Amino acid sequence: MEVLENRDQWWESSRKGWLAHYQQTGKFDWEQYTCPRNSAAPSGPGVDLARSRLMLVSSAGTYLRERQQPFDAANPLGDYSIRLVPSSTQWDAVAIAHEHYDYAAVEEDPQVLLPLRHLHDMVAEGSIGELAPSIVSFMGYQPDVTRVVDEMLPAILEAARAEDVDAALLVPA
Repeated sequence: MEVLENRDQWWESSRKGWLAHYQQTGKFDWEQYTCPRNSAAPSGPGVDLARSRLMLVSSAGTYLRERQQPFDAANPLGDYSIRLVPSSTQWDAVAIAHEHYDYAAVEEDPQVLLPLRHLHDMVAEGSIGELAPSIVSFMGYQPDVTRVVDEMLPAILEAARAEDVDAALLVPA
């Protein structure tokens, strides 16, 4: 099953529509943006979380304040890179580089963005076998879905394979 159905048609429509308008004017006209649509969701076999290593994946644009470059949040075409953050990281060591969501709920309770305390509690009670050593973080604003498929997804899968992950939990921002 394809991750992005009708990829070539989506890219052609995007290239001629919203991207051409942006290149000509420097502004996005989101009325011209075509959201990709799949007829079926890619899936795989289920896993028993109590016997699995779980990796947290977040689209919040979080990075280690002192040790990593922030995401290019101001780039109007998005940043398709990822950051690996140790799952033992405390919230005060993390910063956010993302200009496309309201941080109000995060400022009130960081667990809505990176529910590490909750996940560690679930490991302690046996609902989850263990957490992967790293969290994968990316900036969730990426209008070019082909770059998500070609660049970002392979990087996330490589990180998951390197840490022998059985399952992933995506927490969108």
